[in-house]
Amino acid sequence: GFTNIFKTEYNVVNVSKLNIFPSGTEITPRELLRAGLIKSLSPPTKILGDGDIRHPLSVKADKFSATAERKIIAAGGKVEKA
Repeated sequence: GFTNIFKTEYNVVNVSKLNIFPSGTEITPRELLRAGLIKSLSPPTKILGDGDIRHPLSVKADKFSATAERKIIAAGGKVEKA
């Protein structure tokens, strides 16, 4: 088989996991690490769209899936790529 040596591995967090933060919080990879949602800051962080988000949050991450972006913005939040 073929192994892509250039593939980027990400810390992955689903939008449903962001509900642990209070409404209006600015979420960065450092905050995700403190909350135990990721194990390290060394790989980049990607937010995926699995689940629902119930309140507006300002989320900063290296990458977002299209679904995650739509759900965060639909909840009244902001998306910022780091």
